[in-house]
Amino acid sequence: MSDFIREVDEEYRRDQAAKFWLKYQNWIIGVALLVVIATAGWRLWESQKLKAEQAAGAQFQAALQLARDGKGKEAEAAFLDIAKTGPAGYQVLARFRGAAEIANREPKDAVQVYDALASDAAVDPVLQSVARLRAAYLRVDDADQAEIKQRIEPLAAPTSPFRHSARELLGLAALKANDMQAAGRWLDMIVADPQAPQSLRDRATTLLGLVASGGTAG
Repeated sequence: MSDFIREVDEEYRRDQAAKFWLKYQNWIIGVALLVVIATAGWRLWESQKLKAEQAAGAQFQAALQLARDGKGKEAEAAFLDIAKTGPAGYQVLARFRGAAEIANREPKDAVQVYDALASDAAVDPVLQSVARLRAAYLRVDDADQAEIKQRIEPLAAPTSPFRHSARELLGLAALKANDMQAAGRWLDMIVADPQAPQSLRDRATTLLGLVASGGTAG
């Protein structure tokens, strides 16, 4: 009796499966085809992306070689081309490296490139901070103290990974403005910070000597 019931149950399940297949076979086949097409498309996209990155990498290395060979204008043009047509990551790197080449001939133009990087929401925040610092380094000799503060004072915060360089620039700007109190404050922060690089602490100590002599002269 139990064998008969089991056979009936199996026959019923087969019948139900057949009815299910007849009813939904087009949907099932369609979904299976979509999965196959999507997988093939993804692999094709990955392959094209890899080829584009490899090509951009070769272009970037060639541009770097032009820079090493002293061919500044050619290197600048090569980096500009990558910045326009390369994959996103290489575009940002090329903009930075191109700005460095531009700075050799026209610092003001390079500052504009760094400022654009610093304000570009698509650029990683860490790289935005690097751009702000590089622009400030190019401006520190010509800009007034207020401009340098506006550019990088937030980067001098105790938790900022760029605080040491930012404080040095702020100290230099204050010295140039004959603001010895502010210069001493920024430079003291560098000397007192055990995480500051030794070379930077040594420079800060030397500059503090100028602050002290300036204060005495005043």
